[in-house]
This record gives sequence, structure tokens and C-alpha cells, in this order.
Amino acid sequence: MYELFIGNKNYSSWSLRPWVLLRAHGVDFVEHVMPFKPGSSWREFRAFSPSGKVPCLRTGATVVWDSLGIAEYLAERHEGLWPGDKAARTWARCATAEMHSGFAALRNHCGMNVGLRVRLREWPVALLADVRRIDELWNEGLARFGGPFLAGEWFTIVDAFYCPVAYRVQTYEIPLTGAAAAYAQRLLELPAMRDWETAALAEPWRDPGHEDEIAALGEIVADLRVPPGAGA
Repeated sequence: MYELFIGNKNYSSWSLRPWVLLRAHGVDFVEHVMPFKPGSSWREFRAFSPSGKVPCLRTGATVVWDSLGIAEYLAERHEGLWPGDKAARTWARCATAEMHSGFAALRNHCGMNVGLRVRLREWPVALLADVRRIDELWNEGLARFGGPFLAGEWFTIVDAFYCPVAYRVQTYEIPLTGAAAAYAQRLLELPAMRDWETAALAEPWRDPGHEDEIAALGEIVADLRVPPGAGA
């Protein structure tokens, strides 16, 4: 049985990727939610993750850390996690790697916070460039491989890696064009994504670092989460 260690669902975009991949493909796993500690969680997370970060997958004596490492490990054991078509698979691997290593401005200026709705005070050039690239990439994949997902008919690893972007689109009203806008909504409406969002909104924890970052960059126009500490 797989054990998946993740951070707060409200904040942890990296944790979402393997979680939604497993759920969307009906692969059983045990979930361990490890709330972030103020300052650093490295020491606590080292108890289960060599890097001291989430996500981390454990199965028996095998430990797999990093979201892309987990995805590749799972793809070796379960069919359909990468597209079957060679051209689609090649494109999907490139798009996944680009998300894994790139889009720094989007990450830094639009941190994932599922429960907030935020009006940014400014849109830096680098952020706009990231948004344009995602818009281009999504529209390319949907047009080239026929949708409804990025590399064809089925939800695969490349879609899982862009699921956190869909939450950012919702939180910050990030503008997208054409099929890309509909795709973001399609991801948000997936049963697994709805379940993640429901759990994120119900979390009673707040991480000051994440909260302060968003407050410094934009006006919070709505907070849909339960009050801090509720039911804790």
C-alpha cells in the first residue's frame, strides 16, 4: 500500500500533484497530512522525507520524494499515467518538466491558496510572461491532441502537474484565452479536485509565511476557509 505524505491542502501545490494523480486513476493510498510549522517544518518532515519536504511517497522499504520522481515511479507501475501515443507522450513529458522547473514568477507572485480570492496590486512583466506561456502551452496541447485534457482523451501526469495552476487561476482571476480558460475550469470540476478543495477549505491551520506573502502582494477580497483554529 502506498503512503503519501503531503502538506496543507490549502497551500501545498507540490503535494497536490501526486495526490490528484493517484485519485484520478483510482490508485489506493493512505494519506498523511502534515501541517506546515511556523518558520520551517524541515526537522519534522525529515522523519519521513529525505529532503525534509513534501510530498513523499513510501511503500514498504521504498521511499520516493519529489513530485516528479513520484509521478515517474507510479508510471512504471500503473498503465495510463503517461499518454499512450508517442508524440503526445513526448510533448507531455516536456510540458511536465517545464512546469516542474519553471514559472518562477507565477509561483512567487501567485502562491497557491485554495480558499482565498485575491486582487493583485500589480502584474509584473515576468508574471505576465509566465501567464502567456501557460496560455500558449495549454491551447497548443488541447488543439494538437484533441482534448479534453492536455495530451488527449485521458487525465495524465501532465494534467496533474498543472492542477495547481487551475487553483491559481481561480484565486487570482488569471486571464486565459480560448480553450485554455475552459480547461482550467474542467480541472477545477474534476471529482478529485473538488474533494481536495473541500478538504482545503475545512483546514483550521494557517501558516504565517504563506499568509503574509499573499497579503503583501494583493487585496484579499474573500476568504472561504473555516476560521483559524476551528475544531482544532
